[in-house]
Amino acid sequence: MAIAQEKMTKVCIFLEHHALPPSPLNYQVVYTYVSQSNPKLNAAIDRAIAQRKTIDCVYVEQLYFDFIEQGHKMKTAIVRNVDSVINTLSRNANNNEQNIVRFADQVTECVHSIDENNIEQTRHALKMLSKQSEVLLNQHRQFKQEIAKAKSLQEKTQKQLTQLRKQHITDQQTGLYKRHYLNQQTQLWVGQNKAVCAISIHIENLNHFIENYGDVIGEVILNKVAKQVQKYVQESGLPGRTSKDEFTILLADIEPETANLIAEKVRNGVEKLRFVSSKNGTKLPAITLALGIAKHEDDGDFNSLARKASLAAAKAKSLGQSSFIAGPVKFKPVLNHEKQC
Repeated sequence: MAIAQEKMTKVCIFLEHHALPPSPLNYQVVYTYVSQSNPKLNAAIDRAIAQRKTIDCVYVEQLYFDFIEQGHKMKTAIVRNVDSVINTLSRNANNNEQNIVRFADQVTECVHSIDENNIEQTRHALKMLSKQSEVLLNQHRQFKQEIAKAKSLQEKTQKQLTQLRKQHITDQQTGLYKRHYLNQQTQLWVGQNKAVCAISIHIENLNHFIENYGDVIGEVILNKVAKQVQKYVQESGLPGRTSKDEFTILLADIEPETANLIAEKVRNGVEKLRFVSSKNGTKLPAITLALGIAKHEDDGDFNSLARKASLAAAKAKSLGQSSFIAGPVKFKPVLNHEKQC
């Protein structure tokens, strides 16, 4: 009892220290960390703390899906198994139907032949056999109907699991991808020897909107920027939400200079947004962004890539630039121009 109480105290201290709400997901991840029952999870959190990384709800959610929640993989495997079974049954049903039809045809021909030879007893037996064949065909039709019902149920289940998968990999608030999905995609692209770049998009004044105009306005700002990110990325990359006020775009087979052009398009689109208070008609400030671009290195995963891009965004802000490319790539700074309010 004393040990459990001590763990709960440590969990509360951790949540309070990192300003995390005591949601079930946050509590489970932190409790697992405090219990030291998942070495990989503990290593990830210890590394984040050592790097002074912001541990917010978005990052904790990534930890949950990376190291704790495995249910989605099991559901996907179950559906694949159901698919395989139903497809096999369907093939067998079609084959059986063809065999039975051929058998019935042969029996019918045999009956006609026996009629010509006037063998009454044999003909009677074959008629009975023909009736049994008809019964068998009826049973087979019923079997096919059951297969059709099962397949319809499977398709319905597949749609439900597709929806669950969408919820599993996308942020509910913005519709962008979650961190753990970007992490998986980075591993996939690196395994395919693709060049991977990341663009960090940091909303510099999101807290200003929240503190001065409320949470609802803050959500509006967040969603508007997210839509601009989706608009300019489209099919060329994977846009994700990686922090409370930060988005990260993951790009494959692209160099940092090209990624910087995409980043500038996002910035230009966001700068055109204007907001007016519905209460008093007051014009709200323009949204300001800091953009950072980084290229994947051989010794890093998505977390290190995203961190490098995020640090580049912070560098851009400190230098008064609209964007900054991390690493040895030569880059001509782009100074922020005057924004109209």
